Amino acid sequence: MLISPRLARLRVGLVLPLLLLTTLFWFSSLRATSSHVPEGTLEQRFPLAWKHIKSFKGTGGAWYIPPEWMSDHESQPQNILEAAQLVSKVASLDPTREIPFSNIPLIVHQTWKTSQISTWNVEILSWVEIWLKDATATERGRPMAYLFWDDDGIMTFMQHYEKDFVDSFMSYFTPVERADIFRILVCKWLGGIYADVDTEPLRHPSAWINQSDISPWTDPETGISYGVSTSGTASNNLEKIRPVNLLWGLEADTDPASSTHWRMGYTYPIQLTQWALASAQNHPVLTQFMEQLNARLRNETSDDLEVQSIKADPLTRTGPAAVTLATMTWLESQIGFRWNALTGLKDGGKAKLVSDVLVLPITGFSPGRGSYGNMGSKPASDPAAKLYHHARGSWRHFNLKVEYGKFCRTMFGLCKDWPKVA
Repeated sequence: MLISPRLARLRVGLVLPLLLLTTLFWFSSLRATSSHVPEGTLEQRFPLAWKHIKSFKGTGGAWYIPPEWMSDHESQPQNILEAAQLVSKVASLDPTREIPFSNIPLIVHQTWKTSQISTWNVEILSWVEIWLKDATATERGRPMAYLFWDDDGIMTFMQHYEKDFVDSFMSYFTPVERADIFRILVCKWLGGIYADVDTEPLRHPSAWINQSDISPWTDPETGISYGVSTSGTASNNLEKIRPVNLLWGLEADTDPASSTHWRMGYTYPIQLTQWALASAQNHPVLTQFMEQLNARLRNETSDDLEVQSIKADPLTRTGPAAVTLATMTWLESQIGFRWNALTGLKDGGKAKLVSDVLVLPITGFSPGRGSYGNMGSKPASDPAAKLYHHARGSWRHFNLKVEYGKFCRTMFGLCKDWPKVA
């Protein structure tokens, strides 16, 4: 398509002012979110984080185990790996310690490089405080175990469960990619709920799956039906219906026939998020993720592998695009599932159970989006909203080319293959 000289001049004239505004917005946001809490007021403002993380005496992080989960003969764990193995075992003994309609244990995993909460951003502390309140109190739901993994705890975990992968884990991946990989592996080996520290639970995880979420639905293009019928089931028997073993949310829900997804920076028209996920132990999708990651490493065979790794895009290598590919590949290979059937654009945004994988609508883990890029996202007050991601993105770094690429894709429909992160 030819662009008139006048339009071309107009577009060029818009570029520099918008880039300047983007730069100013970036740095103002950075300043606005970099405040820390004076240590003298920490205990008063965030008593649960103070008690269960700052003052906790343990190795590899911190943990909270509901007292009723511990029997008289259970000895107290000495490190976070022992704690994680213990809660994974005892949660499996009692279905009330799992998310209803699933086999996913009510174990929350979070991670940060240090448990010294005086160095944390005040907003992060406030959201972690909510997670801890949901774990330790019963105001919104059932008791949960809470595991906070620091860098030492992650290494202990990796050396125990993924000994042959440790060298690659440390040599070829950036810190953000290692965090991406850990969340997959901790859910694979131990089960539970992973949530980034910049997420806020809007509803207790024990209320994340409802009876309607697993109900039957039909792909309008293939006519194939999925889900589980609970009609006619007595209310006292509903607890026995547990078809869900893996829970995802969407971060992108766009028309596959359009260029909307890549202009917004997504790899797939229907793309999963992984700032939060929940899984029973040993789900094959999580194994599929690791198989694909190892295959990619084997294919990066040049002598300059470390340089390639540094330049790799974590969004596609280990992030949302990677978990989308793993889930899509497994469902297609197992049951021939048509991935784009997951869209909620035509049914008002409904959860969809496929095999034992439940995918929430975009409102589930991405509520409250603005008018641009809304994709059917409803307000955070909507009953379908489970969790809010505040997108602090502390791992991102400002890069003028990346910012211009976003502008170029959005405004002009160009720069499709430019890097999306620095």
